[in-house]
Amino acid sequence: MKHALIAHAALAFSLMAGGAALAAEKTPEPPQMTPEKQKICEEAEQRYQKIYGHPSASLKDKGIVVVKMYKYTFCPPQVRVKPGTTVRWVNVDKRTSHSVWFKEAGKEESERIFPDPEEKVEMKFDLPPGEYPYLCGPHWKTEGMVGKVIVDPKAP
Repeated sequence: MKHALIAHAALAFSLMAGGAALAAEKTPEPPQMTPEKQKICEEAEQRYQKIYGHPSASLKDKGIVVVKMYKYTFCPPQVRVKPGTTVRWVNVDKRTSHSVWFKEAGKEESERIFPDPEEKVEMKFDLPPGEYPYLCGPHWKTEGMVGKVIVDPKAP
């Protein structure tokens, strides 16, 4: 089954409206970019280019920042975006499904997405400046698969 999930304004509004009070536990900080994580993210970018036929950074001019999911890692683990930017999560793993979950904000976990060009999770960050942590539902506790979006009007 192929599906794409797109977050609507209601999700964005609920993130900024204080859904964090519903969360049972705080999302951990994303992992540091160690040489090992850097290598994983370089491999993720190579896989992305093989699947999609262009560098992930080429979508920045369209207001889209891509986060790859690979080897239990969000690549990059943290993104800094201007308000109004769309963040797109894509799975470039071979056989593992991943999800995106703004658990701390009290949001439901996305459906699991598989390595398929038609499967993605997107969210437009029309939110006030701040930090918005997220995690991969099946892999955050066992593998430390967590990430963060920072909304910053001064972002490049």
